[in-house]
Amino acid sequence: MNALELFELSPVMPVIVVRDPDTAVDLARALVAGGVRTLEITLRSAAALDAIAAIRDRVPDAVVGVGTVRTPQQLDAAVHAGARFGVSPGLTEDLALAARASGIPFLPGVSTASEAMRAAELGFLVQKLFPAEAVGGAALLKAWHGPLPDLIFCPTGGIHAGNAARYLALPNVGCVGGSWLTPAAAVDARQWDAITALAREACALAAR
Repeated sequence: MNALELFELSPVMPVIVVRDPDTAVDLARALVAGGVRTLEITLRSAAALDAIAAIRDRVPDAVVGVGTVRTPQQLDAAVHAGARFGVSPGLTEDLALAARASGIPFLPGVSTASEAMRAAELGFLVQKLFPAEAVGGAALLKAWHGPLPDLIFCPTGGIHAGNAARYLALPNVGCVGGSWLTPAAAVDARQWDAITALAREACALAAR
């Protein structure tokens, strides 16, 4: 599987912070039930690696990945836990080398045209625009399409149900990332039907 094939699995990639590892499997099942299969588990909590391993082992229809990757060591640990793709907020030379060696799709974070061009030179034509809304949003991506026509993006940061469709309509956007599919209150209350409903609504955004 490459990064473009990853994008084809669902138009929205939930950006998930798992605080309680006991919720990871049920949360993943709820998202998959709503049609969202690509799950980015961020390294923003101590439970992240355990959550990745649990989803890998118990939710076969999910494609679980790791987010907020900043070092080669983090990427290696996540791959060993079962991550099938990686996402970073930015890109360093060492991380680029580790990502290529990992054998999994990797989305480096970029926020300027120069960063996007450098990531492409390092072999990453599919990238994450972050933080999308803060650096220019859909207007920036539209402007980039002319001079950077070979690059495809997953914008993340400030994306929500109200603006996601605008991004998804752009020719250089393969999917969007966002945390609105997994609101903390719903997860804490184990309201899995509500999560599934949000996932279904997110999948319908690409058809607008």
